Order: sequence, then structure tokens, then C-alpha cells
Amino acid sequence: MVRQHSSELYVRILMLASSFPKWPGETTAPFIEEIAAGVAARGHAVTLLMPFHPDLRRLPEERGVHLRIFRYAPHPALNVWGYAQSLISDTQIKRRTLLALPFALGASLGAVARELVAGAASGQPYDLVQAHWVLPNGPPAALPAALMGLPLVVSLHGSDVYLAERHWTLALAAASALRSAAALTACSNDLRVRALALGARPATSSVVPYGVNPQQFRPDPAARAAVRAELGLADGVPLVMGMGRLVAKKGFGVLLEAWPEVLRLHPEARLVIIGYGDLREALERQVSALGLTQRVHFAGQLERQRASTYVAAADVFALPIVRDGVDGLPNVLLEAMGAGRAIVASRVAGVPDVIDDGVNGLMVPERDAPALAQALLRLIDDPALAHRLGALARARIEQSLTWERTAERFEAVFQAAVGS
Repeated sequence: MVRQHSSELYVRILMLASSFPKWPGETTAPFIEEIAAGVAARGHAVTLLMPFHPDLRRLPEERGVHLRIFRYAPHPALNVWGYAQSLISDTQIKRRTLLALPFALGASLGAVARELVAGAASGQPYDLVQAHWVLPNGPPAALPAALMGLPLVVSLHGSDVYLAERHWTLALAAASALRSAAALTACSNDLRVRALALGARPATSSVVPYGVNPQQFRPDPAARAAVRAELGLADGVPLVMGMGRLVAKKGFGVLLEAWPEVLRLHPEARLVIIGYGDLREALERQVSALGLTQRVHFAGQLERQRASTYVAAADVFALPIVRDGVDGLPNVLLEAMGAGRAIVASRVAGVPDVIDDGVNGLMVPERDAPALAQALLRLIDDPALAHRLGALARARIEQSLTWERTAERFEAVFQAAVGS
């Protein structure tokens, strides 16, 4: 039931997601938690459905969001749905995921239907359903929403669109959900344009960028000193940081290709890569083949607070993403901007939405290792430029890219969908 309160339209929202931080501070799809918590903080009632994972350690209610977990796997070996474990390097569906598919989709549909019916029976009916990722969650959210006469909001995050573009059966499933949606949100303009090609309606599609917590990701001289001491680096040694899951679309292989040129002019420089993923061993082999073992450090998966400390310690933050899989708007880009770091990023996905080349960061063509190396060297050699770009990146976050602003934008989408 839509409720009027303090001249504002407040809504009761049922969200379906296939990934979520498995415990507070864990780094699997943190943007889903921030979106849900941000909307709840604005006074809306938010319930989020997510599949079971053996490592989940969440309470029934956290940060104002009611969390509901549904089981789907008839055997523990099929617990592979969501949580960044369904795809190989975010580009290919795992065989075990295909085996789990009918169970997971059926369980998702059943969980949505049961929650909607329970809400109606309790006298607190939901006002809309939001599906995070059109694939896999659009279809199982769309049918119960339609049967209950509720608007559907589909939110795109990247890998869902990539899969739909490459498999005609998935494209048909995505198109059906997109056309049935009262509203579509994409975290970048690039993602919205791709969704329109799949069948989304322009009039109901909008860009809602992610945000960042500027109190958590901020300039921090103490963090810089602490991390450098931990890594055994003297104060003047150039430190370049990359962060993200170790999958194809993050482009870390290109960054490693660029690193020998940086070392040619700054042989003491250190590259630190934060993250986990399918390509860890392949990237380590590349490091060894290039003879970079002493100048590249893999930090593994870091809890978010510790990751913020590492990012704040960097002289330059590198984001060499590529179009091998679709990135929407990388959260790590916004986190580096919040930390006031000088950024070098590929001119793809949502990067041009938030980075103005030469103003609050530098952009280079994707897969261009020489251009990436030259941009890194430019910032290492010109600390004043690096400081200016970082300060303006931080200002952009404070002005328009906080999680509070993201929640406001989602609120407007929800209210328009319910009002229609």
C-alpha cells in the first residue's frame, strides 16, 4: 500500500538480488547493500530476497533492510548461484550454474510470489518489485509482479547485459523482462544504450549512477604512511594501486603489460593489485613471465575498511577495464575518487560519465598498454597534477556521487513507477 507521509510518497519495496555482501564489510556486490540501505534510510520499507550461500553471515534485519534467504540447491555442489560464482571470469556460464538454473529460477520465482502473497495477507502489501540484474532476476520477478498487479523496476549492473548480448535465448528472456518493466535503471549511460538495443523502452529508462561513502573513502595521510610501512616502501617510492575482482573485464593483464615501461623510468615503483577471482593464477604467471615478481604485489580480497586504507595510500589509481564482459560503473572508480586519488582509467563503460579527461582524471584507450604506461608516468612525474586531479575527483563525489544521492534518484524512480 502506498503511504503518504510528510508530503512524500513512501513505498514498500521487494527487491530480488543474486549477490550481496556475505557478511558486513565483505566485498561481493556492496552496491546492492548500499542501494537497499540507502532507500530504507529515506523511510521506505525494503525487503531483499537473495539465494543461500554457505558463507552468508547476515541477520534478518540489517541497516533497516529485511533480508530473506531462499534455498534452491538439491545438492551442496549446486550452491553456485550468484555471489560472483556463477560465471567464469564474468564471461562464460559455468556448467554447474546451468545445472542449478532450473532450481534457482524456480526458487527465485517462488520466493517472490510467497513474499508478495504474505505481504498482502498481512495487510502490508508491497507497492513494487525491483529486480537487480535483468538476468537472472528479471523473469522470476516479472511474473509474480504482473499477477499481483505491481510495477516492476529492473536495475542493470553489467554482466546481465553482456550475457544477453551474446546468447539469443538469454536476449529473448531479457527483452521480455525489460518490456514488462514500469521502469529501468542502469548505472551508466553506456549500459542504458545497450539495454535499449535489447528492447528496453526509452521513456521509462534512466541512468542512476552508483555512489560512495565519502567518510569511508577519503584522503588519509595516516593511511598512506601505515600502508607504506606495511609494504616496506620508503615515502618517495611511487605506489600504483589497482582494485577489483580478478576477471577479464577488469583488464589487469593490460596493466601488467604496461608496468615494465613504468619500471624502466622508476625502477623502485611498486604496483599493488587488490582483489580475488578466477584469473589470479594466470595474472601471477604473467608477472613471473615479465620478471616483475619483486615489483608487483597481490593483496587478495580485503575487507572494505582495509581496502579504503590501501586506496588512500596510492599515488595513482589504475582502472584498465576492457570490453571483455560489461562493466557498468565500477564502484572502485568512485572509491578512488572519494579518496582523492589521481586516476588513470580506460575510456569505456561508465568511466566517461564521471571522469572528465584532464580535469578530474586521465582516460586512455582500452587495451593500450603504452598509453596506460605514459599516463601513469605522467602522474608519477608530476605530483602537482596528480594532486589537482585527485582533489577535483573528490569534489565530484561530494557534489553528486554519494550513496545518499543514489538513494534519492532511486526514490524518484520508485515513486514514478508506483504513480504510473
